[in-house]
Amino acid sequence: MNRMKWSTLAVVAALASGFSFQAAADTWRMAHKMPADSVEGVIFQAVADRIAEKTNGKVTVQVFPNEQLGKDDAILEQLQMGTVHIYPEGSSYLQKWVPEMQFVSAPFLFDDREHWSRFMASDLVEGWHERIETEAGITVIGDSTAMVRGPYRVMVAKKPVESLDDISGLRLRLHPDELAAAAWRHLGAEVRTLGWTEVYESLGRGIVEAVNSPIALVEPMRFYEVAPHVIRHDEYPQGLAFMANAAAWNGLDEETRAQILEAYDEVAAESEADTMKVANASVERMKAEGVNFSKVDTSPFVARMMELYEEMDSRGELPEGFLKAVAETRQTDG
Repeated sequence: MNRMKWSTLAVVAALASGFSFQAAADTWRMAHKMPADSVEGVIFQAVADRIAEKTNGKVTVQVFPNEQLGKDDAILEQLQMGTVHIYPEGSSYLQKWVPEMQFVSAPFLFDDREHWSRFMASDLVEGWHERIETEAGITVIGDSTAMVRGPYRVMVAKKPVESLDDISGLRLRLHPDELAAAAWRHLGAEVRTLGWTEVYESLGRGIVEAVNSPIALVEPMRFYEVAPHVIRHDEYPQGLAFMANAAAWNGLDEETRAQILEAYDEVAAESEADTMKVANASVERMKAEGVNFSKVDTSPFVARMMELYEEMDSRGELPEGFLKAVAETRQTDG
């Protein structure tokens, strides 16, 4: 191998190992898939602006919205290499390296958002995060449950869904996810796997009768035009994990990391109210179009799903200690 090839490989290896991060740490790149003017796009830019402010310009963050730098797999690869420094997305994306992370979005398992937050801070999940950093070189900045996404989940349906009985035989669109498919089949639905952009036409043609969605996406996707019943079911809580290249993050001094965390925490504290405000305005506009909104009692869903989780646990299909961690983080009286 000639000297030029060896030199090129050395540069690539240095970049992958984080050798150059300290020198280049003044400018970071954040990639995301949302439009810049969407509620999440605005939040991401606010984090970037607040980081520059808190660090007095020592770290600036250049934001690339709308998948400008590529789709999920491409960005995750760039995140590992360090050409992208931050990628805000759901924690379940980390199952690419630690499959157990899919269970942080287990349907109808957590009592409420606070229960889920305590579970996410458990030793079990912390252990998964440590494995991700070791195996993938990716860490999560701050508390991923503090940055609210959604801000809640709903089912958009062609007919009313008032109880668990109404799920029986319901043709429900799902994304490709084995746990979600198993859950909804157990609840009685007839699961159809379709691409997100195929949902509108499929609802209109009756191929599916319902779809699950964050409330914030119902209006932009116009699902309500062909399925006028929106039922809040809080299938699972959602947050945004600010995934970061671990070498870049660990290459910063302690004071700078603390300033970045302070910036993140401040924006996260503001984001829930901002996200809810946008969602409420969207709901009012859809109500004016004749859309019906309701909230279903999910306690029977939770009871039915616990049967499945216990069966999966007995078959060794759940992560070791998973149900124990869920139970231990459940708040009890006294």
